[in-house]
Amino acid sequence: MSRVRAELRLILRSPLGVLALALLLALSSLAVWSGIAQMERQEATIARVTAEQARDFAAVADAYGKPDGDAGYAAYYSFLLTHDAPPLLAFAAIGQRDIQPFVLRVRALGLQQQLYDAEAINAELALPGVFDWAFVLVYLAPVIVIALSHDLVTGEREGGRLRLLLSMPGRGLWRRRIGLRFALSFGAVSLPFLVGALVTTAPVGGAVAMLLAAALYLGFWFGVALLVGSIVRASATAAASLIGCWILLTLVFPTLANAAIARAIPTGKGIDVTLAQREIVHHGWDTSKADTFARFFVRHPEWRGREGFEGRFHWKWYFAMHQVGDEAVAGDAAAYRASLTARETWTARAGTILPGVAAQGVLHRIADTDPFGQFAYQDSIAAFHDRLRRFFYPYLFADRPFTRADFDRIPAYTPRAPSGSLPSASLLALLIAAALLLAIGGVRVGRISGTGRA
Repeated sequence: MSRVRAELRLILRSPLGVLALALLLALSSLAVWSGIAQMERQEATIARVTAEQARDFAAVADAYGKPDGDAGYAAYYSFLLTHDAPPLLAFAAIGQRDIQPFVLRVRALGLQQQLYDAEAINAELALPGVFDWAFVLVYLAPVIVIALSHDLVTGEREGGRLRLLLSMPGRGLWRRRIGLRFALSFGAVSLPFLVGALVTTAPVGGAVAMLLAAALYLGFWFGVALLVGSIVRASATAAASLIGCWILLTLVFPTLANAAIARAIPTGKGIDVTLAQREIVHHGWDTSKADTFARFFVRHPEWRGREGFEGRFHWKWYFAMHQVGDEAVAGDAAAYRASLTARETWTARAGTILPGVAAQGVLHRIADTDPFGQFAYQDSIAAFHDRLRRFFYPYLFADRPFTRADFDRIPAYTPRAPSGSLPSASLLALLIAAALLLAIGGVRVGRISGTGRA
């Protein structure tokens, strides 16, 4: 224990070490505070929109909820709110939540043109990414690790103390030195996160999984530092080599992998599905009503025989036309989702050799803020839209009046259950990489100790 205290005093006497740890603690605290504030703004937005939605819906009900009310008008003007509340761990890994919609009002018309209308984002605003705890851990913490550990061996050699250290009895010098620096770095990263988890009452299992991912990722970088420090002889060379590793592993290789995946798996845009659906609906005005109903009855045969009406327009034909448009672009929508899923799958595979990609993917999956979380929200909207359509169809096809009491029976959206999970493959890759590098670096340092090479 006295040796640990002595090592701790050496670290605290180093201005660079103290500054690095203080900076890491400050950045982690700022990132957690920023993440919590952003999630609170999203919750406030949901609450504000919910209140406005209630007033709008009441006005529609008052206007069209007559004893002989037309269900078509009620279905056309009734927008129903869906929302995706921030997961409790989203403050630490915001992921897609800063660029993807988390509030969407839908009605019984075609879903596809509503689902992707809000997908367009400002590319210039999305380019820098988001400053959160995951960003600090993946991109900034390795720099602090480099500052703390680049001269563990080379600094002693340059100071003329290495032979003396190697001649001292007892083992575990390098394990003690690297372990203490790891503990201080992990503490500077994890303490603000733990405070944030307590403030947001985040689930214990998810928080522990995030801390495990952080520990493995920091362990990987300490392994890199130990390996490089055992190879080179000068501290400046070690620092430059480690910075080069950081640039390659966190910036260059992930960018190249992302570009390769994007090139290998081309994908369109959700707005393309929207435009295709709208084009089909617009073309439906020039298509015979019999043809539109025939296509509609393929999947809704229960309403066959009720398609007749007088005049040129009826709401049941209009809503059938929109549903036909949705079904016509279902293949395009599925292909779009499949391409996004394939990209995310290959990104996870890239994480098996790129620790930064693995760590970020793990954190976003645990926090339920990755593309799969957005897919789950879209699926919940689709399920609600299906309930909404099927609620209105009996009124439309049976020409039943839609009264004020019927407005109270309109289905309400049920928020999706959190879908965060633990991606074991990525965690295993981090564990193997960290353990392997620490072991190799420890063996090489042990050889220095065994041969007395200074």
